[in-house]
Formats: sequence, C-alpha cells, structure tokens
Amino acid sequence: MDDLSPALDLPDHLLVLLQENPEGCSEYALIQQLKRRHSTHIPNLPLTDKLVLFRTHFLVFNALYLLRDRLWAEASGHLQISPLHVQLLPYASATAGLCEQDALREYYLDLSNLKDTGEDDVERLLASFWTRMQGSDEKRAALELFELDRSVQPLTLELIKRRYRQLVGLHHPDRGGSTQRLQSINLAMEILQRYYR
Repeated sequence: MDDLSPALDLPDHLLVLLQENPEGCSEYALIQQLKRRHSTHIPNLPLTDKLVLFRTHFLVFNALYLLRDRLWAEASGHLQISPLHVQLLPYASATAGLCEQDALREYYLDLSNLKDTGEDDVERLLASFWTRMQGSDEKRAALELFELDRSVQPLTLELIKRRYRQLVGLHHPDRGGSTQRLQSINLAMEILQRYYR
C-alpha cells in the first residue's frame, strides 16, 4: 500500500481510506490502515497503553468530526461515525427543523479534552464506562469492546469465544499488554456468556 501524503491532514487521510472502503469499517480498522500507510498524524505506538489508545482514538474522532462538518458544508457527503462502523454516505439535504445538540461532537472538537486528559483520567473514564453500562446496556458495551456488530454477522458463542481468545492474545500483560485492558476483556466475556449460550 502507498504511504499517505504527509501534505494531507488527518481528515483528508481518513477521507481517502473511507473512499477506498465504501461499505465502511471500524475505527480500529481505520487506525490500522493509517499505521500501515505511515500516517504521521497519529502515534505509531502499540495501542496496549491506555493513554496512547485514548490519544489515538481522540485524534481519529476529532478528524472524523472535522471531516463530517466539512463534507456537510460542501454538500458533498455525510459521515456516519461510531467506533464499530464509520462510513462515508452520499449527501442528503435535511429538511429545516430542530437539531439535537451533539455532545460527542463537541467533546471531540474541543482539543483541551485531549491535552488535559492524563492516565488517571483514562482509568476513571474506563471505570465509569463499565459502571454506566451495567444493566440493559452491558451487552452492547461488551460487544463494542469485542468489536462485534450483531447486524453484520449472526453472533454465536463460538464466534465470541474466538474473538475473546484473539483479544486476550493481543492484550495479555505477558505480551506487553495492559492488565486493566485484560480485566475489561474478561468482564466483557463474562457478560456475553450470560447472553449467548
């Protein structure tokens, strides 16, 4: 694969990748493609460190929201943004009406959230994520952590176990991974085993 031009900014790099993947892809897949193409806009470090993971995620989502705003202003496309599925869609004008405030957009476009977030803050964000996801949202949160989308493929316990083994191998502390991340993966597996038998 070709290197991405260093003259392009990160939103432009993402636009190139999304145009090459019209069916869309996950945030993780975008990050891996950026790394393979030697993008200088994201840290070229393993995502096993929580702070590196947060900063990489933040930079990508900041660029995605900037790109979505630009595409909308140019009336040239629409960007569907979520960690599991990012997709470039054709532009469709909206009818006039009330717009909901997009709190995620505001968060990711405020660069002070990147600058002011340290390792302890990331730990608290991860802990509060699981606390908020207890109850009816815990299944969805566990599927998101495993990067499994129910609409793309039928989910079975065997598929979930296979993904669990992949994630454990990737994030195990003996292989340079994070103990905290491994604990989150184990918790997600416990949750999913309750739903898929």
